[in-house]
Amino acid sequence: MTSFVLDVSAVLAYAHGEVGGEVVRGHFDEAVISTVNWSEILRKSRPAGVAAGELHATLIQAGVSFLAFEEQDARMTADLWGRTKRYGLSLADRACLALARRLGVPAVTADRAWTTLDLDVEIVCIR
Repeated sequence: MTSFVLDVSAVLAYAHGEVGGEVVRGHFDEAVISTVNWSEILRKSRPAGVAAGELHATLIQAGVSFLAFEEQDARMTADLWGRTKRYGLSLADRACLALARRLGVPAVTADRAWTTLDLDVEIVCIR
């Protein structure tokens, strides 16, 4: 059962051993990641020396699922731009929020700015 959608910042906090990473790890068995977010995780992990294959295997083994970015998600992601642009949310950020909204579950992030957003998505901030 899916109970959380993981944002890029949350997964990277875990992968890099940062504060809040242990909180993210506690959600793995009930979490999903959008394939848009996975792409961003891969891009940001390379310079930090995180082995993408190992991270993927760890996530899968822990029960994390990867969900394809669907047409409905694309519409919601685009719709969120106007409501979030002043906060500087990326495409991946908005894709995470759109997926959480579609599934009706909280989004887990390390980005405190998300807690100030006025959206119909529950935000779990790990720090």
